[in-house]
Amino acid sequence: MPRHPTIAVTSVALVTALAAGGCSQDGQDSTGPAGVDATMSSPDGPAEPRTPPAPPFIASSTWGDSDYGVTLKVAPSPAGRTASGPFDAQMAWQEVLQLSPDAKTPGMWEQFECHWSWARILEPAKATWNLEPWRPVVSPDRMLAEGCNPGGPEV
Repeated sequence: MPRHPTIAVTSVALVTALAAGGCSQDGQDSTGPAGVDATMSSPDGPAEPRTPPAPPFIASSTWGDSDYGVTLKVAPSPAGRTASGPFDAQMAWQEVLQLSPDAKTPGMWEQFECHWSWARILEPAKATWNLEPWRPVVSPDRMLAEGCNPGGPEV
């Protein structure tokens, strides 16, 4: 995700809106993690349960080079772009580690989690989430403020 003031402001506004009331329309919580509605409405009748996306959540995970160092290009699958279960991020990260075992280094999970939580919302068509082992380990607030790319530009 690019380091861009609009993304940081949009992120803060989204977090504030979710914290203030979530997405529930009638005060009852029909939402899953991150306020994702777990039902589908129909003009002909009551809501029906939605079938949650099933793994694989990651289509590919490949190492490449950039001007700043190595980068792991993680491509989410269609299911990975819409999954919202409470353990889906951890399951997806395990898929990354199966595809690229050397990704298990400090800060990589945090970058992945940031992309999983925010890039899917703010940049849903982004082809890959680029994770770099050379980026510093930072607080969640700084990670979000720097667009999931702390310590340098997006590569």
